[in-house]
Amino acid sequence: MQVRQLPLARGWAWLTEGLAIWRRNPALLTFASLGYLLMLLLISVVPLIGQPLASLLMPVFSLGVLNTCRAIDEGRKAGPDILFSGFQQNLPALVTIGAIYLAGSLLVLFLTSLADGGTLLQIMTGREQVDPEAAAVTPGFMLSLLIAIALSTPVMMAYWFAPLLAGWWKIRAPKAMFFSFVACLRNWRPFLAYAIALTVFVAILPGIIIGMLGLISPMLATLVSVPLPVLLIPIVFASFYANARDVFDITSDVDAPE
Repeated sequence: MQVRQLPLARGWAWLTEGLAIWRRNPALLTFASLGYLLMLLLISVVPLIGQPLASLLMPVFSLGVLNTCRAIDEGRKAGPDILFSGFQQNLPALVTIGAIYLAGSLLVLFLTSLADGGTLLQIMTGREQVDPEAAAVTPGFMLSLLIAIALSTPVMMAYWFAPLLAGWWKIRAPKAMFFSFVACLRNWRPFLAYAIALTVFVAILPGIIIGMLGLISPMLATLVSVPLPVLLIPIVFASFYANARDVFDITSDVDAPE
């Protein structure tokens, strides 16, 4: 396993490469991406244990989507069951990654309570409905948002590549999260470009298109906005694989799902 340090321009290319992967098998990739979200949603609604269990299994299903992208990229045949392939690849480490990520996220939310008295924590845990006007005037709320962004960024960096490192290279959870953090830190420039590209591709550009269509016909804008996520989500997931393929040397000696 080798961590490459890439130039800023590579970050712009990851979305384009994700689109190319999606075009090779849009049906399978769309199934895996939406299936990932659906499985986590169904698990999270289970009373009491649903949300923690969904967090623990998130790396497992995430690896299933990455396995799907890799199979398409390498031209291997795969069926819908590949979404569950993560259960056969270093499952204890994947669940541990989910547990560490959950603990880190909760710790960040608890620390924001020092700034706003727990408003953001209640909103994120579903105990309080989001009221933009009330939140704006809550003392310390904007500070708690800044704290959340600053502290959650290293947590996300440690998680970003961890599922594939644990699943494909059979690395223990703490080591996988450490290497993930280092890989993201060494490539902060392309990831900055990638974040800008995602913002433009997922939020700004669709908003402009739907807004322009709304001026012509509100019905037409609605018809376009409904299937748009079905198109965008698989491409974004494929771009996750594209940046992993770029940062790490994914070769034949790396464990591939059956």
